[in-house]
Amino acid sequence: MIKITEKSLADLEFPVVREQISKLCVTDPGKAKALEIKPFKTYKKTYFGLHQTNEYVSSKLQETPIPNHGFDQINNELKLLNIEETILEVSGFRKIATLSETVNTHLRYFHKFQQIYPNLHQTVSEVEYTTVLIDQINKIVDRFGEIKDDASPLLQSLRRKINSVKGQINGSFNSALSTYSSYGYLDDIRESVVENVRVLAVKAMYRRKVKGGIMGSSKTGSIVFIQPESTFQYTRELNNLQYEEKEEVNRILKELTEFVRPFRELLIQYQKLLTKIDVIAAKAKYAEKINGILPTITADQEVQLKEAYHPLLLISNNKKGNKTYPQDIDLSKDNRIVVISGPNAGGKSITLKTVGLLQLMLQSGILIPVHEFSRVSFFNRILTDIGDNQSIENHLSTYSYRLKNMNYFLRKCDDKTLFLIDEFGTGSDPELGGALAETFLEVFYEKESFGILTTHYANLKKLASELPNMSNANMLFDSRSLEPMFKLRVGEAGSSFTFEVAQKNGIPYSLINRSKKKVERGKIRFDRSIAKLQQERSKLQKTTDSLKQKEQKAAVQKDKLEETNARIQQKLEDYQELFDTNQRMIYLGQKVNDISEKFFANNNKKELIGEFLKMVAIENSKRKKQNAKQRKAEKAREEKIKAEAEKKVEVIRQKKKEEKKKEEIEAKKEANKPKAKVKLGDRVRLEDSRSVGTLDKIEKGKATVNYGMFTTQVDIEKLELVQAMKKS
Repeated sequence: MIKITEKSLADLEFPVVREQISKLCVTDPGKAKALEIKPFKTYKKTYFGLHQTNEYVSSKLQETPIPNHGFDQINNELKLLNIEETILEVSGFRKIATLSETVNTHLRYFHKFQQIYPNLHQTVSEVEYTTVLIDQINKIVDRFGEIKDDASPLLQSLRRKINSVKGQINGSFNSALSTYSSYGYLDDIRESVVENVRVLAVKAMYRRKVKGGIMGSSKTGSIVFIQPESTFQYTRELNNLQYEEKEEVNRILKELTEFVRPFRELLIQYQKLLTKIDVIAAKAKYAEKINGILPTITADQEVQLKEAYHPLLLISNNKKGNKTYPQDIDLSKDNRIVVISGPNAGGKSITLKTVGLLQLMLQSGILIPVHEFSRVSFFNRILTDIGDNQSIENHLSTYSYRLKNMNYFLRKCDDKTLFLIDEFGTGSDPELGGALAETFLEVFYEKESFGILTTHYANLKKLASELPNMSNANMLFDSRSLEPMFKLRVGEAGSSFTFEVAQKNGIPYSLINRSKKKVERGKIRFDRSIAKLQQERSKLQKTTDSLKQKEQKAAVQKDKLEETNARIQQKLEDYQELFDTNQRMIYLGQKVNDISEKFFANNNKKELIGEFLKMVAIENSKRKKQNAKQRKAEKAREEKIKAEAEKKVEVIRQKKKEEKKKEEIEAKKEANKPKAKVKLGDRVRLEDSRSVGTLDKIEKGKATVNYGMFTTQVDIEKLELVQAMKKS
């Protein structure tokens, strides 16, 4: 069982990752769910969650994308369905139908492509596929969220009557408007609307002459608004019909609510499923944002991260246009604990947090920004001690709090634990605190735990160099510019560059010199030796990198030359083979020619057959001398030549097709052109012919064409003009 505390999540800034994923969700339930992302409880669920996200990322490469999963939440509708005698609003039914259709679309999609998305198919397959809800709601509610006229026979009848009465109201009102307007009783505006009712704008002096109900008057009192008596009667009828319509609509909605009520649990499942898909889709978007991938998951405990980026730092630097430095970390059974040392602000804490945060993300089903050759496993616990952990509530100092934390570590650590400790052993006397920290580290080592810690203590660096399954590492530091290089180098401890950093920050050299005298000479020499080693290592690394680049360039050039040489060699072999084949064919052709000449001279069939048989026997004896390997090689070469020839023939065939199409197009153009009339003496030719002759005679639609060596008669319609006769 995996158990990772909220403290570890907070120390490694995992809540910030959750917030960033939450912002990529498209639904409110999805956003809320994303803020609750935690590492899965079992390895099986972790593996399943990772492949869910990875499949969603891979869907971008498919021709048919995963359908849209957006939906309006139906929490209020679900509450009402849980209370008897409640009635849902029309808009609620529309949301339920849309939710059901969205889920059904996903069920159909993942069933169709279950071979491509096996884990996502398993995710949705637990939910029932049914169209009963959609069909029933669509019978009653249209796509605009309105009750359909044919939802019931009574409603259809009432709405027809309502439309009829509305027509009568308009007709009677227009009649009264026309009548009283002709009498001059109406004001210039003629009519208005009061309480959604059309009224006549009657001059106050004529109000008694207009029959109807007074609905109000203007502010000045010069206009009285009156609803005509005939219209008033129809309006009462309309109100009665609208009341009956409302009652019928309520009855229909109540009936539909009772139909939907038994499906409440299914609707809860629908909403949970789409919420889950929304979170998976947001994880996939986040993976694209940070170039996250699914590394190789191994059964053996190991963490081999290549070109690993801290995701929060990567996003922040990308926004600012700054460079982010990747790190390579290797933890395995042969190298379980890494002790990182080096100057402050050199990137030790970031490296430690990178490992921890990437491990948390991976165990929460989130892809991580590493190289594809990275290898990782899962841990039951991830224990962290990072930053200033002074406890104000419990009145504990930083060191007391850290000791309490170490006690918890010592009780919980085992071979399935990853611990991450920043500034291990600090907060107390360097010698005494260092000795206690060394003891703690020995216990972690004995329990075969995996971990990374940062420190400035020399005794911890020494312990790491002595134990076989523990190693030192340092953050590279340029001793000339006193700038961090943000590169982790495994294999040797790092200097803290205490005095160098102080000098860079403006501390007077006299004070630094006085400080140096207060420290044991041996320790200064030791620290200086480490600094020099790092400087030499840095130079060596630069040289190594330069040589590697040159080696890579040379390898590329070598590959190109070998490829070119192979192509030339192949061409030479092909030419040689072609030459030998041609020579052989020439020889055989010459031989056949000699035999045929001989036969022509003496007409001796027996001798002819004998010569042929002799020639065939000689060729067969040559063939027998070739071994099976040579014949196979020759056959392969012949097939290759044949394939190349077929390719060339196909190219020629395609070219001919294209040329033929062009010719057909040109022919159509020519056919559509009006033909030039031919006359005696013109140079002409037949259609689709290249021979050109002179037109000598035209008689009864027949033309005589002189080609010099001969003449011919053709239909004059088949002739084309090449050159008109020159006028002298």
